[in-house]
Amino acid sequence: MRLSDRVREDRLAARKERDGDRVTALGGLLAALDEAEKSAGELSEQDEIALLRRERKRRDEAAASFREGGREDDARREEDEGRLIAGYLPEELGADELTAIVEAAIAEAGATSPREMGAVMKLVMARTGGRADGRTVSGLVKERLGG
Repeated sequence: MRLSDRVREDRLAARKERDGDRVTALGGLLAALDEAEKSAGELSEQDEIALLRRERKRRDEAAASFREGGREDDARREEDEGRLIAGYLPEELGADELTAIVEAAIAEAGATSPREMGAVMKLVMARTGGRADGRTVSGLVKERLGG
């Protein structure tokens, strides 16, 4: 089942349960998925996961901004939405697993310096299948390449 279909079903269930906050959050998520599909055509599972990660990141950033502005209720709402979105994402790879993938990609690419980071990143991100955050991967690759 596609992620967008799961979100649709969950929004319907939230409506039946009269859970207005979940209905609103899932509606926003569906709008983002639908908009992406309209502009790019049918989304693959990887595309949907990438979009969900971006939406979760937006919620995290918004929560931080609200908290800086002293708007704790809004920050909590954004964090709740971020957790809801995270529930649709695949479980992230563990540190050991991710390190092994990075080291294999470095060996495969023959990378020896930070200048070759792009080639390594491309291999790693393809192998993680959306189960690793790009920022985490980037930091690990930089560390391994001495950058």
